[in-house]
Parts: sequence; structure tokens; C-alpha cells
Amino acid sequence: MAGLPDAAAVVMHPPLAPEDRARGEFYAVLARLYAAAPDTALLRLIGAAPPLEHGDAGADAGLARSWRRLREASGVMEADAADGEYTALFIVVGRSEVDLHASHWASAGKSEKPLVNVRADLSRLGLARFPHVSVYEDHLSALLETMRILVLGADGRAPASVAGQRAFFAAHLDPWIDACCAAISTSAIANYYRCVAELTQSLVAIERDAFALF
Repeated sequence: MAGLPDAAAVVMHPPLAPEDRARGEFYAVLARLYAAAPDTALLRLIGAAPPLEHGDAGADAGLARSWRRLREASGVMEADAADGEYTALFIVVGRSEVDLHASHWASAGKSEKPLVNVRADLSRLGLARFPHVSVYEDHLSALLETMRILVLGADGRAPASVAGQRAFFAAHLDPWIDACCAAISTSAIANYYRCVAELTQSLVAIERDAFALF
């Protein structure tokens, strides 16, 4: 039939488990929030998002609490205030309050080896930075976006194996993300982004526990 693709070109991937879809969506939200300050539409979208179901204890409960706090903060945050906070925290001219690049945390800013390593792994995975993107590949937003792609797949690309996800997480996020989030949380400048950092740490804690089982 005209207009239908060649059957040989159609690749069917198994459906994602609900928990994997949720993981990917959290990675997507966090990648966006670290890439730039949230605009009004995103703040209202997060503020109106549903809560998570959880028990009374454990990592899942921690994620649910962090998500609730971010939803509540998003519901009352103004975009101009969020933009000012993001700029002061992450991109002020001279020296930002918190550096969001793995190279800074892994080597005190004296070596670009983490950037070289992540570029090598992205190349091996068939991924690359878009020409219009200005941040380096070891920026936290870029690494979280990579995890989103590995978990969910993208543009006909199948999700990566759990082993592949774990390897990227262990190499490029796990060694430094807690220190980065702690710096955000303890900064006098942070308000909204304290909630973002808390959600990041809650997600990372669950990911560590899950990857340890494989």
C-alpha cells in the first residue's frame, strides 16, 4: 500500500514499564530545570502535576516528599524570580555560586578529563551535542538529558539496557552530583532551586539502590 513504511524498516520496541517511564520523566524535568530557569508555563505545569503514591518510609517516600515540595514551590514561584535565582546561582559573570559542570567537581576545575570521558561515551552511544546548544556535554542538564534518552529511548532509538544506564550514571553523575546538590541546598541564594536539588538527590538515591540490584 502506498504511504506505508517498508516492514523491514519498522522496529518494534517492548513497552516501557510504568516505573521506567516515571524515571525518564523525572530526568526530563530536572534536565530542563538545570538547563535554564523555568518560565511561567513550566512552573504552572509542575505546580499542577499529580502527587506520587508512596509508603510512609524509604526512598520512594523521600522522592514523593521532594516532588510535593517542588510542586508547591512551583505553584507560587514567579518566572522573573526564578530567572534571577538561576542567574545568580549558576551563570553570574565572573564566578557562579555553583558550577554545574562535572569537570569542576571531579577535578577542582583544573582538568577537562571528565569532559573528554563523557564525550567519548556519548560518541560510543551514538549521541552528540546539538550545534545550537551552548553548554558543554558535562553540564548537569546535558547528563540528565542523556539519562532520559537512555531510559526512555528517543527518535526510534530503543532504551539502553539497565547495564548501560548504570554505567553512564556511575561514570558521569554518581561521583559528583551529591556535592553539587549540597552546594545548591546550602547556598544563601537558593530558594526554588533548593527544592530542585532535593528532588535531584531523592531521584539519585533511588537510582543507586536500583542499580545496585543488577
